[in-house]
Amino acid sequence: MSENISILVVDDEDRIRRLLKMYLEREGYEVEEAENGDVALSKAFEKEYSCILLDIMMPEKDGLQVVQELREKKTTPIILLTAKGEEANRVQGFELGADDYIVKPFSPREVVLRVKAILRRSAAFSPVTNTSASKDLVVFPHLSIDHDAHRVTADGTEVNLTPKEYELLYFLAKSPDKVFDREQLLKEVWHYDFFGDLRTVDTHVKRLREKLNRVSEDAAKMIVTVWGVGYKFEVVND
Repeated sequence: MSENISILVVDDEDRIRRLLKMYLEREGYEVEEAENGDVALSKAFEKEYSCILLDIMMPEKDGLQVVQELREKKTTPIILLTAKGEEANRVQGFELGADDYIVKPFSPREVVLRVKAILRRSAAFSPVTNTSASKDLVVFPHLSIDHDAHRVTADGTEVNLTPKEYELLYFLAKSPDKVFDREQLLKEVWHYDFFGDLRTVDTHVKRLREKLNRVSEDAAKMIVTVWGVGYKFEVVND
């Protein structure tokens, strides 16, 4: 089952790369390494990885630059590896399109669990041959979600979302007009009882709106901020 899952570990510390490689290979994953941002980008653009573990603080091209360049062309799930004092960088990483973060020093077992969680959530993004008609559709004016294919279209144009952006949109759209606070969204979408920074939700909502707005202003307006509470999905009627 795991033999087709490939993970790229990016860190300038050889010790950390080897440690993560050892633990991930024990789970049956194929693991490749990159010691800096340039090597990481070269590998990531040449091959489709199931997940990328990416250190933020690296010399020359850091992890944030790597996220920014990757997100221009790729939706590969990215987990940031960060030091305790890098909160601002973590937030910036989410704004650029990272999906999760792990704080150093970390337990290798925690890393394995986080990787497994993100792989489960992104599994439906793998190519699947399905000739039957899609049965799991969420359709609104200006926006439709084909959950079987994990495809989002706004005013007839497909919107390219990361797995986390897609999951957030789908979760909200399944319950139109229901307001969710940030803690609820962290638990239901990120699947952690306590994830840390509530701005994680805000940065993903911001990116989701931006992507929808590029093709449909009406679709973007469906993600509504309820001030002092959280967010909801509101149907836009013509």
